[in-house]
Amino acid sequence: MYLKQIRKLPVGYSKVRCQNKKYGVTRTDFNNGRSHKVFAQELGGKKFISLNYYLTHKGEHLKPCEMTDKKVIDFLNFYQIL
Repeated sequence: MYLKQIRKLPVGYSKVRCQNKKYGVTRTDFNNGRSHKVFAQELGGKKFISLNYYLTHKGEHLKPCEMTDKKVIDFLNFYQIL
């Protein structure tokens, strides 16, 4: 579902632009690439994006952390790597 967008982010730290704001993003992979954590902090601002993503035998699972699914999905659909 969103695995392709997550894997476009480099492992470790990078910078992206999303909806006219710049973010510092950290992507960490676990379990041989079957689990991913993404945390993005708006540079010079207060907004952030936080999610976990799991690949299991039952399918793919997007788990936003303390925010709506829409906020996370919009970020994954619209970010551009700087």
